[in-house]
Amino acid sequence: MGNSRAGSINSMATRPDTISAAPAQPAGSLAVALREVRRASNWAQLMRFAAVGASGYLVNLAVFWLAINAKVEYRAAAAAAFGVALVNNFAWNRLWTFRDTPGRIHGQALRFVVVSAAAFLVSLAVLSVLVRAAGEPTLLAQAVAILAVTPMSFLANKLWSFGTSRA
Repeated sequence: MGNSRAGSINSMATRPDTISAAPAQPAGSLAVALREVRRASNWAQLMRFAAVGASGYLVNLAVFWLAINAKVEYRAAAAAAFGVALVNNFAWNRLWTFRDTPGRIHGQALRFVVVSAAAFLVSLAVLSVLVRAAGEPTLLAQAVAILAVTPMSFLANKLWSFGTSRA
């Protein structure tokens, strides 16, 4: 079978210099991730998310500070601050950061709340550890707790809340 079709295919499979008919890499592959990291639009979107996050961070800390000064318990103050910052962040992310992403607002809002609630629970745990175990001042602990969950929040919002593909 030297020149038969089966022999040619076998030869191609064993020779490294021959073009392979291998299937395309899956969407979650490292190559796709690296390509996405190189796209300027993703970096611009990250910068917009950071700007919105900075505004939400300031809103959160301001509301937290006001609540603490009103003698509200620090975890309740964190919950109040979360609620106000959630509205701020969703509005700006929907209108600016992810403005080109198609999708219905109620679906995006629901997913955004789920992501934000998960991030809040993690940040609340970090806040509690910093205040109770480490003895850190509450405002500093809140600032650190928010920063700790920001990367997870960005990725979840980009890929799920405002992502273009739905599973």
